[in-house]
Amino acid sequence: MSLVLMFAFVSVVFSMLIVRELQKRKVKINFFFLKLYLPKYAHQYKEITLKETGKVGPLFFGWLVSINAAWVFAILGLVLR
Repeated sequence: MSLVLMFAFVSVVFSMLIVRELQKRKVKINFFFLKLYLPKYAHQYKEITLKETGKVGPLFFGWLVSINAAWVFAILGLVLR
């Protein structure tokens, strides 16, 4: 369970960093529905950084790995319980 919480926390940190980077680039963020729109914002960040640098920004991969790891460990915890 602690791995799930750790990866969930890391995912939240990466999410906040992605939102901050999008705000720097004048992308309008809907904070009321932030949880719902977060995958959209992560992919916007991916596309913007790909256009700017030719590479996907590092925050995208950190977010993607952490959110998926949280899901995997949560499901494993339920199955092995």
